Amino acid sequence: MIIQPKTRGFICTTAHPEGCAQQVRQQIDYIQAQKKLSGPVNVLVVGASTGYGLASRITAAFGAGANTIGVFFDKPAEGARTASAGWYNSAALERAAEEQGLKSHSIVGDAFSDEIKSKTIELIKAEYGQVDLVVYSVASPRRTHPVTGETFSSVIKPVGEAYSNKTVNFHTGEVTQTTIEPATDDEVRQTIAVMGGEDWGMWIDQLSAAGVLADGAITVAYSYIGPEVTHPIYKEGTIGQAKIDLEKTAIALNEKLQASGGHAYVSVNKALVTQSSSAIPVVPLYISALYRVMKDKDLHENTIEQMYRLFSEHLYSEKGADEGHLIRIDDWEMREDVQEEVMKRWAAIETDTIDELADLVGYREDFFNLFGFQTAGVDYEADTDPAVDIKHLV
Repeated sequence: MIIQPKTRGFICTTAHPEGCAQQVRQQIDYIQAQKKLSGPVNVLVVGASTGYGLASRITAAFGAGANTIGVFFDKPAEGARTASAGWYNSAALERAAEEQGLKSHSIVGDAFSDEIKSKTIELIKAEYGQVDLVVYSVASPRRTHPVTGETFSSVIKPVGEAYSNKTVNFHTGEVTQTTIEPATDDEVRQTIAVMGGEDWGMWIDQLSAAGVLADGAITVAYSYIGPEVTHPIYKEGTIGQAKIDLEKTAIALNEKLQASGGHAYVSVNKALVTQSSSAIPVVPLYISALYRVMKDKDLHENTIEQMYRLFSEHLYSEKGADEGHLIRIDDWEMREDVQEEVMKRWAAIETDTIDELADLVGYREDFFNLFGFQTAGVDYEADTDPAVDIKHLV
């Protein structure tokens, strides 16, 4: 079939297998062109098929020669429906790992469930013995609690009062005002339950209790803080409340892991185009302006570049984290000169000036790249089989 992008709002409902594979190969090529990393040996990535989770798995495997397990919730192709991008990404990664003699397995299912945790533990016992790095990179709008059975849904809203600011339809370039009503107390509670640290803590506790977490193991989860313009819907909004919970979890986990020489961190990453960030009002416009400024200053990093810096400069170096167990690899984004220029442009951005002041073209390209489209070297008019197997699917 001829596979073309089909969008619905901030979601692309199709994905291209060869385009996704090419994106994965580009990330692998970047990592292999860098200085080899020291450690880890066996890595578990929970939320491994896209974005920072995928880049973490690639960095560990092809930068340090690590064996990797990826846990993710993605769907294979069915009839005329393509597989999800994460499925194609993971299939490409496993092919490349096998070619280079690296062990890798993929587990597809609900990472919040005890069933998937148990399945992962059994796999580690059978094939890996123990893991010495656990990356937690789950991005989901819903979670069913494995003990109570309650299903929670997250929301992206301010807390306390409504918030109004500019936003952009990144498909059309139209800049408009948006107003987001504040969350209720129950919406805050549910967002924390989905996006906070409880499930991360459950993963580490169960891995440790099963004896499959190595002495000196490191675990890291991902977060974002951002500039003042996004604080009402991010840092100070429902997501921010969940991230506070995530940071508290890091402190608690660090206390547990330190007994065996291990550490728990939260890495505060740069704003990048992801399916999750595309859904947050105001954020796509901010990222578009940020891209233009950081590219002009030769400071722009994509996902794989961020993850290499995380591994090489923080997780496996003496640089480590700050006193709150936060690793700030958003440091270039938050530089004073960068933010001053972004805010100057922000004030002037309208529909008729966005192409001049922001990098909406780059934003769109990164968005479609997420799904394997607009990738150099791929023939999108070619007849393509959407059915792709993941080599070591458990």
